[in-house]
Amino acid sequence: MEERTSVNNPQIKAISKLEKKKYREETGYYLIEGFHLVEEALKSHVKYREILATEKALAQLSSLPFDLDDDKLIKISDNVAKHLSSTKNSQDVFMTVKMQQPGQFTFTYGKWVLLADLADPGNVGTIIRTADAAGFDGVILSPQTVDLYNPKVQRSMQGSQFHISLIKQDLADAIGQLQNADIPVYASMLDQNAKQLNDFAPVPQLGLIIGNEAHGVSTDIAALADEKLYIPIKGQAESLNAAVAAGIMIYHFS
Repeated sequence: MEERTSVNNPQIKAISKLEKKKYREETGYYLIEGFHLVEEALKSHVKYREILATEKALAQLSSLPFDLDDDKLIKISDNVAKHLSSTKNSQDVFMTVKMQQPGQFTFTYGKWVLLADLADPGNVGTIIRTADAAGFDGVILSPQTVDLYNPKVQRSMQGSQFHISLIKQDLADAIGQLQNADIPVYASMLDQNAKQLNDFAPVPQLGLIIGNEAHGVSTDIAALADEKLYIPIKGQAESLNAAVAAGIMIYHFS
């Protein structure tokens, strides 16, 4: 097992750069942090390059029911752990994980959430985690939606990225594929022609479009949906947070 004690070590410097999208795309790897995420990754047999952990964290790792490759384990100092951490309090264990290879996906069944240009990492991660919890098959992210491998998205997903399909694809194409498979597509939006969520009964398959936090679902994408729906606002709030609204709708249809 190798050991890294300096933040100026070339390997540590390269790993720390994975916080930026540019370097993630160049290397094909992203960094996850914390025992829960690392354990979920190991359970899912994802491809990874290395696991970095402090002495204390290595002892905890050894208690997990996995045969870890000693050549991929790196002992790091507390100082290095703090340097690599994207949070105020380091969790002392990190893994560089292989990014999913982009490719065309065919939607022929299931329940899907479609994210239309969402900008907030916390919202995106929370919606993915909620879709996972509700038993949805996956989440489709428009090309303009915040990067799936953003550290804040990773923390918000809490390992759900290893449980359901996450696909970046042009939403118009995805909507067309869903409808060609006789899967209805609903757009969530505040619109005078929209119908109340409670007017819709749960269905075995569907696509549910969630729009950008500030601008909602674009006119072009909304026009492709089979129906527009909204959650009634009973108080004086102007609208709901995107992740909260998505959660209500996801569970309505689960």
